[in-house]
Amino acid sequence: MIKIPIKKQPDETTCGPTSLHSLYEYYKDPVTLSTVIDEVLQFEEGGTVGALLGVHALLRGYNAKIYTYNLQVFDPTWFVLDKESLIVKLNEQQSIKNETKLTTVTEAYVSFLNLGGKLHFEDLRPALLRKYLKNGHPIIAGLSATYLYKSKREYGPNSDYDDLRGEPAGHFVLLSGYDPETREVQIADPISHNPLGEGMIYRMKIDTVINAILLGIITYDANLIIITPKKSPRDHETTYHR
Repeated sequence: MIKIPIKKQPDETTCGPTSLHSLYEYYKDPVTLSTVIDEVLQFEEGGTVGALLGVHALLRGYNAKIYTYNLQVFDPTWFVLDKESLIVKLNEQQSIKNETKLTTVTEAYVSFLNLGGKLHFEDLRPALLRKYLKNGHPIIAGLSATYLYKSKREYGPNSDYDDLRGEPAGHFVLLSGYDPETREVQIADPISHNPLGEGMIYRMKIDTVINAILLGIITYDANLIIITPKKSPRDHETTYHR
């Protein structure tokens, strides 16, 4: 299992930057949590998308790739296109649909691609998660917190649990290990008091984790974000700067 220095997210909407900061700490990058939160663009209502976490990492000199399952943003036929053609499709879609949130997400993915980020679209299988975890690469996962925790949906600015008025909630966590005997994924979760009552490091069946990731499509999540230094992750004494 990978030892992740996970911190508590400061508020209800900063799980993404907090997860990203924990990854930076794993790679011995001295940036502060407050700096990462300030620099990662968020929606007006709070929260962010995986592409913006990838953009931040690319600007700091990391490699970044995203496995996306978000059919709200990407048509499956687009993944045979080269980078330039994919950007054209994203911009054309945004101009036709003209939705505020989609505009922000589109701009994020265009920036991600232009900065050298890699985008992948392939079946989400246990082997895909295991491939990175067994090589010491933690994975930031954008997923459905509602499904992961089997909790009530959330309502209002304070994300109060409300099974009637509530909406499904998205979340970012770090996947930090896999136990082949129990088929469980270790999760480092920036919510210190999550509905599971398991603390910030816990294990979950891999099938549950995969389902939670795929259901993240509801909240513009549904992705795996793989961020690695330009050098080997074993070179933890190396620091990376923008």
